[in-house]
Amino acid sequence: MLTGRMMAFPLTITHLWQRAREFFPRQEVVSRLPDKSLHRQTYADFAARTARLANALKKLGVGPGDRVATLCWNHRQHLEAYYAVPMMGAVVHTLNIRLHPSELLYIAQSAEDSVLIVDRSLWKLYEAFGPEVRSLRHVIVVPDAGPAPEGTHDYEALLAAEHDEYAWPALDENTAAMLCYTSGTTGNPKGVLLSHRSTVLHAMVSCMTDTLGIRQGDTCMPVVPMFHAAAWGLPYSAVLAGAKLVMPGPHLDGLSLLDLMAAEKVTLAAGVPTIWLGILAALDNEPRRWDLRSVRAMVIGGAAAPASMIEGFSTRHSLQVVHAWGMTEMSPLGTVANIKHGLLDRSPEELLSLRASQGYAVPFVETRHVNDQGSPLPRDGETFGELEVRGPWVASSYYNGDGGDRFTDDGWFKTGDVVTLDPEGYMRITDRAKDVIKSGGEWISSVALENALMSHPAVLEAAVFAAQHPTWSERPVAAVAFKPGQSATPDELRAHIEGRFAKFWLPDAYVVVSQIPRTSTGKFLKSKLREEHGRILLGEAVT
Repeated sequence: MLTGRMMAFPLTITHLWQRAREFFPRQEVVSRLPDKSLHRQTYADFAARTARLANALKKLGVGPGDRVATLCWNHRQHLEAYYAVPMMGAVVHTLNIRLHPSELLYIAQSAEDSVLIVDRSLWKLYEAFGPEVRSLRHVIVVPDAGPAPEGTHDYEALLAAEHDEYAWPALDENTAAMLCYTSGTTGNPKGVLLSHRSTVLHAMVSCMTDTLGIRQGDTCMPVVPMFHAAAWGLPYSAVLAGAKLVMPGPHLDGLSLLDLMAAEKVTLAAGVPTIWLGILAALDNEPRRWDLRSVRAMVIGGAAAPASMIEGFSTRHSLQVVHAWGMTEMSPLGTVANIKHGLLDRSPEELLSLRASQGYAVPFVETRHVNDQGSPLPRDGETFGELEVRGPWVASSYYNGDGGDRFTDDGWFKTGDVVTLDPEGYMRITDRAKDVIKSGGEWISSVALENALMSHPAVLEAAVFAAQHPTWSERPVAAVAFKPGQSATPDELRAHIEGRFAKFWLPDAYVVVSQIPRTSTGKFLKSKLREEHGRILLGEAVT
């Protein structure tokens, strides 16, 4: 074998930071504070403060491989930790502020966090678990809502005492950079340990035109929290590109986000469907209130986006939704539903169907779906199977050693998603394996039913789950939340969707709820629905 004669140049996060400091020093990072005021700083400020943070952490005893946890909203200090910690050879560990304190305690102890950076506005949450974390040596408080409590370090005071330069070590590109834990919907949360190499490659591909297309002229607003799958890598890809960053802080309601998007002329924003449902409702209510002509793309991921929502943004507000899919174990980007050039001549209905799919795999991510025996299935757009993936930013194992059965002997990760793949490679998630409805031996896609129900003009949200049945084992039941002041009868809902599906797919019952229960990352929590309503078809009372 003839070896190439190229430099062994390491792919590290340090290069992203150096590039931003050298080429884009005047670019902005805008943070919205709890009182809704805005703080602005340049990439030059960001670079200097990142070095100051590293100096402070070093004095506190942080060394290579140590885990530095964050319990923060999306803001400039969180961005500084995203860079300072891994660039000094330590590991930044993002804690999900929406988890129960007992879960946070489990995760922090599993990670053996030695230092925690926490927002003052989240101090009560810290008090509910933090003092019990045995490995924790120092607590640093971001004074976003008052002074640092006694016995802790004030983030700004620490930085004020340090220098603007740091002797960054020469790191191997496979050095661990970030630790993210899954939401734990199927057992205890599991740690995913990202490397510098995987993070840089992920950022590079996110900047490609036919993925998210992040560019220097963009103003990126990660609505997706920085504690959720690394904010989908946007804090790294935006800095790599030299794009402006707008951090929304704790104000994630539709009106607040729209005000910020319009004021800062955001070009690309990213978040889960529940966020965008609120934004669409606000736009429908006051369509002329906000000037959003700067917005070129709204990236939706984390759960399936209803086709009706994608169409609503496009037809009523001229806003383009980009549907994407991924997982914490994938850093997280896996597929993007862009339309291939050769398919642009398809009918409007076909194009909407493609945009509402999960799309096809981004470069360097490979996908296949398999049957229960692990054999690959045909890409015919009809055959259901569990999705498996592999690639340079896909986990090869979990940090805490759990979940070994999620990885195949031939090097693929079992996602737990049930999908179809069509001849063009477009993927459609029909269910999570744990949520799939099997009625009389036939599979029913809850996701397809949910999307159809959410196209009804009175329906705000809908989740379809499996309920026990004396004859068919399982049958679909729909939980529906209506828009304010609106309603529909079960017969009206059934009539709205019955022409689209086989008769046996249609829900046997409808349960009206004020809101669909959610996981900590905003996904529908169907296990809760099954727990509360799963025996309704057996004639038992709904609790």
